[in-house]
Amino acid sequence: MTLRERLTAAVKDAMRAKERRKVTTLRLILAAVKDRDIVRRTEADERDDDVIVTEIMARMIKQRHDSIKAYEEGGRLELAENEREEIEVIESFLPRQLNDSEIEAACHQVIKDLDATTLKDIGRCMAKLKEEYAGRMDFSKASKTIKDLLSGR
Repeated sequence: MTLRERLTAAVKDAMRAKERRKVTTLRLILAAVKDRDIVRRTEADERDDDVIVTEIMARMIKQRHDSIKAYEEGGRLELAENEREEIEVIESFLPRQLNDSEIEAACHQVIKDLDATTLKDIGRCMAKLKEEYAGRMDFSKASKTIKDLLSGR
């Protein structure tokens, strides 16, 4: 069963269970996926559908983390809590995220595999990581780790 099919089935299940937050979050995901489908019609994007859906959901989680920070700074704790609930729903469909030590190990391996030696190699390293770990890694942490390793810190 594809990720898209799992999301569609989950919407139906959440509607039957009258879980409003879950229904709205899943509908937001499916709407973003459909928007991406429209854009893909004009592009030559040959990536697997699950990879694209996973990237969309990872981006949605990042947006919600940013929103939580803004809401907490503004004293809107109830809105921050709503965002956290949405993150939980989205994360339930994503593969397990790599922890910091696993990210560092993956970065070391990519640098070794590509024989990267200078900061100019960051782009190649990140492309390889995104290819292998799509949706399973925080790429901002990975980018910082690659930069630190290549600069000798």
